[in-house]
Amino acid sequence: MDESFTTMLRPFLKFAGDREIQPDSRLRDLGLDSMQAIELLFAIEDTFDICLPDDRLVDATFDTAGGLWKVIAELSPAGERS
Repeated sequence: MDESFTTMLRPFLKFAGDREIQPDSRLRDLGLDSMQAIELLFAIEDTFDICLPDDRLVDATFDTAGGLWKVIAELSPAGERS
């Protein structure tokens, strides 16, 4: 995960506070609800210039920060994300 991702993610996590967002951080536990997940989806697509396909718009994608980052990295142009 990179810093731009966690910075973009933090406003959607109402219970995150000052805690560091780790790859295994469960987004629902940190306050991500279904309406915020939709807003987060738009923010991800705008920030990283990607489009999440329908088969990725499932609860599992938004389960953990690391899992979500993995999807973003896979959809980003080769070599741009790690």
